[in-house]
Amino acid sequence: MTEHLTKETFFEKVFNWEKNQNWKFEGELPCIIDFYADWCQPCKMVAPILEELSEEYAGKMNVYKVNTDQEQELASAFGIRSIPSMLFVPANDKPQMAVGALPKESILKAMEEVLGVTEKAEDAS
Repeated sequence: MTEHLTKETFFEKVFNWEKNQNWKFEGELPCIIDFYADWCQPCKMVAPILEELSEEYAGKMNVYKVNTDQEQELASAFGIRSIPSMLFVPANDKPQMAVGALPKESILKAMEEVLGVTEKAEDAS
């Protein structure tokens, strides 16, 4: 299931830019961070895809959501200018940003190429 992040939980689970100048991933599993807003139609199209992937790949990666209206500091820290924007965060490498409502195939491709996640969770049907 997707999890909503605040600035505080972002610091714990992804990256604390106030503590570290250089990128240092705080999580254990690679993740996708969806920067969105409730009023954004393309965001609403992407949401069920990310929800589905978060269940299919549970235990392999995490899917987080950041509401850019509520977490403006977080959005500006990553230079979010348009939504949806997705940050693909591998466990041991630098994150990569994708802008726009990506189709499922493109998200799966980025999961494989950027995150190194290829296999679904065992219990997913």
